[in-house]
Amino acid sequence: MKKINRKKLGNQIPLELFRSIRLIGMYQGLPLNGKNTTATVGRKIGQSLSVNTIEDALSHFEELKIGIPTILESNEKAYLVRIDDCFCKGLPVHPGNKVCDLEGAILEGAISRFYRGVETVREEKCNVNGDSHCEYRIKLL
Repeated sequence: MKKINRKKLGNQIPLELFRSIRLIGMYQGLPLNGKNTTATVGRKIGQSLSVNTIEDALSHFEELKIGIPTILESNEKAYLVRIDDCFCKGLPVHPGNKVCDLEGAILEGAISRFYRGVETVREEKCNVNGDSHCEYRIKLL
């Protein structure tokens, strides 16, 4: 992802374009709101990151401008991570909807690089649901 070489337009696209592709194209154009696709894509993105710890993965999360992570709780088998300024910040609220499955899958893929057990990443809060931030529970089994 770091090898983008666009001399005039640079290496970023507007967030509005990304949201349109993701939320309209994937959620409305694919079965199951695109969840299988976003999970697969997110895991592959995460697996491409050079990480050795949860902290490395979260650092990349912010570096890639996905959001600003804060570990709220942690022990040897679980983490609760708050994400401020997530991709979905500012989208219309739709109670009951959590739309950040791609971001959770990126975390899951990154963790799989250094943790050889089974891990799950579950989105527990989402701005689109009306929560003040997004939040993920990471379980290392």
